[in-house]
Amino acid sequence: MVEVLNTILGEIHGVMEKVKEDEMKGFMDKIEKSRRLFVSGEGRSGFSARGFAMRMMHLGYTVYFVGETITPTMKEGDVWIGVSGSGSSASVINDAKKAKKAGCTVLAVTSKRQSPLAEAAEKVLLVPGTVKADAGSERGSVQLLSSLFDQSLHIVLDAICLLISYRDEVTNEEAVKAHW
Repeated sequence: MVEVLNTILGEIHGVMEKVKEDEMKGFMDKIEKSRRLFVSGEGRSGFSARGFAMRMMHLGYTVYFVGETITPTMKEGDVWIGVSGSGSSASVINDAKKAKKAGCTVLAVTSKRQSPLAEAAEKVLLVPGTVKADAGSERGSVQLLSSLFDQSLHIVLDAICLLISYRDEVTNEEAVKAHW
């Protein structure tokens, strides 16, 4: 059993080594407290996206998850963040188009640089973990479906939040006060 855990950790480490610092910085540079954030994602990637949105709220940002009943209309100047391992999730692509039409800054987090989501985005943060459609030599993981992307995604988005907390000088004590 420990061998399986070590294999998974090794795969995640391999993905982390490929995440580019300049892409993380470019992504973070578009996120400011003066701008509302709208986050979109499906399935397990959507769960990580929701975790990111929640943590950004803890850091003092006004943030919404697209599709919730309390999500307002996007407006020019807002930031829309789409998360899709394949970069081709239908609802995420539709949300990207809607965000662009509204005049939002469009950011993408995906494993596929050549994808509709990446093409729609002003900035792309590539998390090159295996996704469910990868096969043969592209597979790169012993894990099922998109597990490697989803695990790596969670870590990268948490790293972004930590870096933003440093940049914005938000302490753990301040974040705790925003926690339910």
